Amino acid sequence: MVDSNVVLNGQTFAYTFYVMAIMLLMGWFAYKVTRDGNQKEIKPAIFYSFVGFLVVIGVSLHIVTHETIPWKPMDLDRAEIQADKEFNISVGNHKFHLPSEKLIIKKKEKVRFNVTSSDLTYGFGLFRKDNTMVFQMQVLPGHNNDILWQFDKPDVYSIRSTEYSGWKGINMIVRDAVEVVE
Repeated sequence: MVDSNVVLNGQTFAYTFYVMAIMLLMGWFAYKVTRDGNQKEIKPAIFYSFVGFLVVIGVSLHIVTHETIPWKPMDLDRAEIQADKEFNISVGNHKFHLPSEKLIIKKKEKVRFNVTSSDLTYGFGLFRKDNTMVFQMQVLPGHNNDILWQFDKPDVYSIRSTEYSGWKGINMIVRDAVEVVE
């Protein structure tokens, strides 16, 4: 699976370029509307060609984005995918209750995290050491909440709540809770 940081950086670059092009179009339009009428007129075909170009680029960006999301194939085919390992995690009273002190996963294993809540809506997010998020999901009480993931490189991750669950929720962090090994 492609690392989500790579996807985020690529999307940031592409969408920044796209927004700059749209801003250029709006600036050009504003200039043309407010300028003195005695200057040479730009043909409408050029304007509409530029708008058409932006539409094609925008649709292409969305298609490329859709195809580069690393978890998409696994999420779409999850009914047919057998997890190599499952972890049942419960959350209640603003605390994560893990099946063991550290969840050990082998590289390339498909892992299902089954998370249940006994009281409130919480978030379940896995974070790298630099505090960037790998994935997250909502954990609703009374519902099956699970996420299937495959880790491609060894690392150590922390678990955090990614939903507001009151002022106690700020302390819902389990540092170095997941370790991916060779």
